[in-house]
Amino acid sequence: MEQVLIKAAQLILSLSLLVILHEFGHFAFARLFKTRVEKFYLFFDPWFSLFKVKKGDTEYGVGWLPLGGYVKISGMIDESMDKEAMSQEPQPWEFRSKKAYQRLLIMIGGVLMNFILAFVIYIAILYAYGTEYLPTASAKYGIMVNEAAEEIGLHNGDKILAVDGQYIENFQKILPTIVLDKAQSITVDRNGEKVDVAITDDHLVPLIKGQVTISPRYLFDCSVAKIVKDSPAAEAGLQKGDEFVGVDGQNFRFYDEFINYLRDHKEQTVVLNLLRNEQATDVTATVDADGKLGFQAEFDQETMAYLETKTIKYTFAESIPAGITRGINTVKDYLKQFKLIFSPKTKAYESLGGFISIGNIFPGAWDWYAFWNMTAFLSIILGVMNLLPIPALDGGHVIFLLFEMITGRKPGEKFLEYAQITGMIILLGLVLFANANDIIKLFN
Repeated sequence: MEQVLIKAAQLILSLSLLVILHEFGHFAFARLFKTRVEKFYLFFDPWFSLFKVKKGDTEYGVGWLPLGGYVKISGMIDESMDKEAMSQEPQPWEFRSKKAYQRLLIMIGGVLMNFILAFVIYIAILYAYGTEYLPTASAKYGIMVNEAAEEIGLHNGDKILAVDGQYIENFQKILPTIVLDKAQSITVDRNGEKVDVAITDDHLVPLIKGQVTISPRYLFDCSVAKIVKDSPAAEAGLQKGDEFVGVDGQNFRFYDEFINYLRDHKEQTVVLNLLRNEQATDVTATVDADGKLGFQAEFDQETMAYLETKTIKYTFAESIPAGITRGINTVKDYLKQFKLIFSPKTKAYESLGGFISIGNIFPGAWDWYAFWNMTAFLSIILGVMNLLPIPALDGGHVIFLLFEMITGRKPGEKFLEYAQITGMIILLGLVLFANANDIIKLFN
């Protein structure tokens, strides 16, 4: 329960920061061009607000519905659907009275702020923490894979040489590169022989859904970190801190050999050879139908020293171009992810998630490094999503403004009104679909 609260707190803080700065982007350009802003709200306030105060022409407040936020700009057809105000003669301080380029800047101000924020955060992260990663060459015992990865054609102990002929320096980028670039093959060293593993469209489905796991191959030096409630491990009396020595008197060199042994003994009784408080202990357990016992392993950090990570430090001057480059690459990668959603072959739309999925990305313990990394990424997501050419989003307004600037003709207010309603229905449908996916995943 504590982890859920910490994740929720991080999500709320992150989204609140992003929404306020996004709306401030609209607000700042509106004020720059002397356009009246009637409301500036964090969260939505149908029927009532939790807090509000009026300064000048603007009411600042906090709503009770945490689905975003908004600024209400005079003379603009937006989610407020204020038809009465729009039926009156345009006033000099209203949005509709401003020049097209000014209205365009007001509309893209929020997205611009999102991208600037992401780049600033990445610059700060690189300056404060640097970049730490695991070089692919450091996985000297090769990789450890699950059943879904085995179905693709990868084996435990394979050493990844290239993806589509390109060497991947950062081990953690191997899977994202395969998915986002729709890689056709993975070249591995298998017992001294070079092997090309073909990747088909059918393989992309489990890859996108996160069903395929590839990790460095770990030595069999682990202990019990956590036990799943009502699991075979719990029923057998396995305890946190128990160190594994073997199973049924057999010793293993690698952790995947232990996992495969359990998988080969589904619904069978095995004897776990342990060290408990430095005393040899045997525990009898029944492996479940999935070939698991229901525990989380913890690997000895000293014996894992063979996985040598690499850290790159940046001066402040170096962190600026590096942070901007990281931001640009993140935008490119997200656009590739977004493109996959519209591909029927990949079924990526089934992985579309709502607030539960976003919240689960945050760690269960408060970590400022992870928090700022996730906030920068969410800022980019918010910026890209708002640029979609859907009425009710900034991108929809931008499309109409560009049409006006190119043709010299303004779309009719009745058309804009119906477009706004249509856009709101589309957005509501997307929100419901994404959160329904989350609920389905919970039950599955």
